[in-house]
Amino acid sequence: VQLQASGGGLVQAGGSLRFSCAASGRTDFNDRMAWFRQAPGKEREFVAAISGSGSSTNYGDFVKGRFTISRDNAKKTLYLQMNSLKPEDAAVYYCAAGGGVVISPRSGAYTYWGRGTQVTVSN
Repeated sequence: VQLQASGGGLVQAGGSLRFSCAASGRTDFNDRMAWFRQAPGKEREFVAAISGSGSSTNYGDFVKGRFTISRDNAKKTLYLQMNSLKPEDAAVYYCAAGGGVVISPRSGAYTYWGRGTQVTVSN
């Protein structure tokens, strides 16, 4: 399975971005998916996860209602809508998938990883 993320860029504080992560390489893909992020000098951090069916979601504590994860299994695509962005949200964001259907905040639970997309938030 290959994951291709898109949608990163530069945004002002308080603005919004929407990420997409397209999965390819399998005709059926209903595994859990997630977003992680890593800022310079920091460890990879859990952002959000969604179950294979899309019925369950989980978010990192810092999200506080600002982000929404969703998926379209027919299109094999994962999304992350990010609103009210803050400078501390600046990081490289990675999509991840596989390893099961139940959501998990652990990066080690995921089998497949995208290459990452950069987010910069200016004051």
